[in-house]
Amino acid sequence: MQFLAEITSGLAAMAAAIYCFVLARRLKRFNQLETGMGGAIAVLSAQVDDMTRALERAQATAGTSERQLRALTERAEAGAEKLELLLASLHDLPEDGEPRRRVLRRRHRETDMEAAQ
Repeated sequence: MQFLAEITSGLAAMAAAIYCFVLARRLKRFNQLETGMGGAIAVLSAQVDDMTRALERAQATAGTSERQLRALTERAEAGAEKLELLLASLHDLPEDGEPRRRVLRRRHRETDMEAAQ
């Protein structure tokens, strides 16, 4: 009986050794940098780094563009206000054929102001 237990434990040890050998070979192939998952992981890591740098450059460019667009918008709004004032002042001009009216404005002198008081 004891002999049978020793043979069984020896066979189990040999089976475990063979299983470990097979797993070691599979793990070695899995981690190879050129053809296995190790290579794929290295390539993906490099791509993530490249994409991170590209994203940072895009964010910086977007910030610059936003500031430029804001400045141009403010200039356009100021120009629009000036145009509105010019258009409003055009309504005061006489039509063609109508005589121009002249408006005389006198400056108040200090003596005129004192007399009015």
